[in-house]
Amino acid sequence: MNWKTHEVTNVVPELKNYNLYSTDIALQEAVRRGGGAAYEEELTRHGGLLGSAEMVQMAEDANHFKPELHTFDRQGNRIDRVEFHPAWHGFMKMAREHDLIARPFSDSRPGAWAAYAAGFSMHGQIEAGSQCPNSMTFACIPVLQKEPELFEQLAPKLYSLSYDARDIPFEQKSSMLVGMGMTEKQGGSDVRANSTRATPLRGEGRGAEYEITGHKWFFSAPMCDAHLVLARTENGLSCFFVPRWRPDGTKNAIHIQRLKEKVGNRSNSSSEVEFLGAWGRMIGEEGRGIPTIIEMASYTRLNCVMGSTGTIRQALVQSIHYARGRQAFGKYLVDQPLMRNVLADLALESEAATQLMMRLTEAFARAEDSPLQRAYKRIVTPASKYWVAKRSIELTGEAMEVFGGNGYMDEGPMGRLYREAPVISIWEGSGNVMALDMLRAIGREPDALEALMADLASVCGDDARLRPSLEAIPRAFRQDADTLEFLARREAQRLILLVQARLLREFAPAPVADAFIASRFDDQWGRVFGTLPAGVNVAAILERAFPIA
Repeated sequence: MNWKTHEVTNVVPELKNYNLYSTDIALQEAVRRGGGAAYEEELTRHGGLLGSAEMVQMAEDANHFKPELHTFDRQGNRIDRVEFHPAWHGFMKMAREHDLIARPFSDSRPGAWAAYAAGFSMHGQIEAGSQCPNSMTFACIPVLQKEPELFEQLAPKLYSLSYDARDIPFEQKSSMLVGMGMTEKQGGSDVRANSTRATPLRGEGRGAEYEITGHKWFFSAPMCDAHLVLARTENGLSCFFVPRWRPDGTKNAIHIQRLKEKVGNRSNSSSEVEFLGAWGRMIGEEGRGIPTIIEMASYTRLNCVMGSTGTIRQALVQSIHYARGRQAFGKYLVDQPLMRNVLADLALESEAATQLMMRLTEAFARAEDSPLQRAYKRIVTPASKYWVAKRSIELTGEAMEVFGGNGYMDEGPMGRLYREAPVISIWEGSGNVMALDMLRAIGREPDALEALMADLASVCGDDARLRPSLEAIPRAFRQDADTLEFLARREAQRLILLVQARLLREFAPAPVADAFIASRFDDQWGRVFGTLPAGVNVAAILERAFPIA
């Protein structure tokens, strides 16, 4: 029988063979403002490679063929090795070759931070799991730099542009990765409840060798060559450099109990581990482990903003691409008035996140220049991580709806984006932790908040729609501690929306800034996408967001 029931028509081809950088006008402008014009040729090549059909397929493979734990070898020796699909190694190699590990620290040219942010956020649009070990390695560098003797040994391997996946002592490798181990079963975000203990082996205090016994409940990227680990000494929680292999060349006693079965982030291995007398070297001052490792977390939180921004951007371009190719009710989706409202609203969210990401990156590059730069680094960063990560969850769900039933299928692009989005809101500090960190930063640096409010007023003070928020923020932060903590999320939202409005007014075209302010500061705004008011210049917003080739 040769039955033919229908022809395949009105089905949108997969988005591939496009350039992530050259199609992102807001990102290009921000890189140039950040002094990164010299990197644009490289970023354009990188953007083209990431958008190629080969990379799109590699990302699917890396997430379909999940990491596998091999606890023992065939002879019964304990190896605790995680095996990855070649696609994973391909993305790790590409990230290393494009200097997405150490560029802000190893490259002294102007614009290195801007180029790093652009590259990191683009990489995450195509494959997000591989960002985890790369982000942790990036973030460990400023911590390890404070240990001159150790860092002299590690720097060439941290700064290397080669990728070395071999499971051998890091001293024998051309490059290395470093993770972090904080979370235990009983404490979660409350690391002060940690019970893992460190006993002196040779000497005591900073630089001394210790034996570590205990566990970590979330231990991402266990195949990293070393981790910074929190453990308790007689003088409190301290931070330790714990390699996979001991200095004598034997396997360190870090036993992987199992790999986590996560909702998303499937290409990356996350594990539970036990330390059965593992060797470690104390870094930082004894009893000051939390401040030591929290410095590392401040950098990974910046990466979280970059990662969520990349997720938002990819969901947006997937939606616009689909709407331009799919017809319904006699028109392309992109020409349907209500769909245009939705797409334009997604585009506003994407540009606001991009502008915020790049401004935070500038602050990390110039953190000691002024109270304003400190405000962005220490106050705005945790609030941004809270807000942009939350918005990525909402936005990927809305973008999935643009595709209709096709969006809900695991074989399409939206399923992985949707599953990936929540992890950034949880890892490196959940929403509550971030909102409270914002409050603590304000309490420690009132002059930084004052500088931030003056800067916001200089750009936003003439807008009647923004003045109520400008006046409410300082007032809110003068409330008693319990009330302020109760309202911490509310105030983080208010602050970030105002910061985004300020950045868009200065750096985005008027149609984008005006539409953002008209919607986000409207009493009717309910955070559901597609509720822009009448009069918005949708055509200008969409053309800027994803230009038609």
